[in-house]
Amino acid sequence: MYQRRRGDRRREPARWSVPPVRLAGADVVLVGYFSARTKDFAERMDAAAGALTARGARVVGRFVQRRGVSDGGAGKMDLPLSSRTLLSSGKVREVAAACADADIAVFVAALSERQQRALTEILGCPAVSLADALAAG
Repeated sequence: MYQRRRGDRRREPARWSVPPVRLAGADVVLVGYFSARTKDFAERMDAAAGALTARGARVVGRFVQRRGVSDGGAGKMDLPLSSRTLLSSGKVREVAAACADADIAVFVAALSERQQRALTEILGCPAVSLADALAAG
């Protein structure tokens, strides 16, 4: 069995946890990511906003990133998603500007732990998926 010695550099990897989310009274920026094949994205955004409002949150901004809508985007449909932010860099800047006045950024799509961490750092507020926000809410 391995025994730690003084000055040993081996450390347990730090586990990042989702920042605590409280929806009641929070100002929320709602972010959706949809492919061009998803035709009912507006209804999904409305349903998500309704669920958040029912939990006491105020939706102060909505952003939609659609993939494969433009000619250039349609050619990229088979490429993998951005593993870091799920969104394009321009859309991340737009959301970050809106998050200056918000408490939480809620993403309709599921986010990986790495994406949550990166988006939380970039946006300056906790970034969580809709499922996590409603479960904590």
